[in-house]
Amino acid sequence: MSFDHIAVVGAGAWGIALANVIARAGRAVLLATRDPAGTEILVNRRESPRLPGVRLDERVGVAPAGPPVGAYDAILLAVPSQRLREAAQTIAPSLRKGTPVIACAKGIERGTHKFMTEVIAAAARAATPAILSGPSFAEDVARGLPAAVTLATGDESTAAALARALGSAAFRPYHSTDVRGVEIGGAAKNVLAIAAGIVAGRGLGASAAAALVTRGFAELFRFGRAFGARPETLTGLSGLGDLILTCSSAQSRNYSFGIALGKGQPALAGAKLAEGIFTAPVLLEMASERGIEMPVAAAVVDILGGRASVDEATERLMTRPFRAEG
Repeated sequence: MSFDHIAVVGAGAWGIALANVIARAGRAVLLATRDPAGTEILVNRRESPRLPGVRLDERVGVAPAGPPVGAYDAILLAVPSQRLREAAQTIAPSLRKGTPVIACAKGIERGTHKFMTEVIAAAARAATPAILSGPSFAEDVARGLPAAVTLATGDESTAAALARALGSAAFRPYHSTDVRGVEIGGAAKNVLAIAAGIVAGRGLGASAAAALVTRGFAELFRFGRAFGARPETLTGLSGLGDLILTCSSAQSRNYSFGIALGKGQPALAGAKLAEGIFTAPVLLEMASERGIEMPVAAAVVDILGGRASVDEATERLMTRPFRAEG
């Protein structure tokens, strides 16, 4: 399989980073923007306010997103999870059967409870859905700093070919066929990163942070196994790896959002939208339907919904019955 012409839909920080990655890999790449003003800025300045100081590679073409994008060999959808369906529908009319369409968002669609590849399958029926996820910050990747991620689709040869097409010395995609495991790791860790940020913002200490991340990972693992994810995926880059990154750095929007909540700064917390805000209630609904216990995620949902203060939610977690670890 040859993926020489690749399009990236979405010119946010992650879209720009991925376009730079693909250019460095030697592929012809188009960055398809959803904002006419953003298109003009990128064409003229080769830099975006979303990633100040980071140049868009000169080999990256820029054009408005539209149906013609569907003619590319592979398409990456670098848009927020709740906008993924719209982006997939935009490219669907000209999509050739079997074209890989790769979700680069980490979340679950509200209302439908669909994972990202399920959204692609529903909105662009000709597509071969795939998912790209793992411990990676847009600025690091855009600047060419080393990063490793996981790329998953149902067919192993397609996943391997896509990984080769996107990979370079600094950007290492490992391929997998465990699509659901990769999706769950990316979605659940955003919710847990909010919780970790709350612990940091509240000044509860390093011991509490370690306990939170460890018990949070146990929740992620339980949820993943209930939905058929492989253990090695959940303990790999797109699961535990991504959780470690986003629960320890202010570069993470979810972690920063949690810090602001922990400090009692809701205005600051709302300044940047974090995927975990939208994923948290959906994750908990899906967990409840299958009888999966997720007390950390439930605490985040209660705080976001105004049903508990940070201190009240913390007390509930700390006064849960003593039990065996697992």
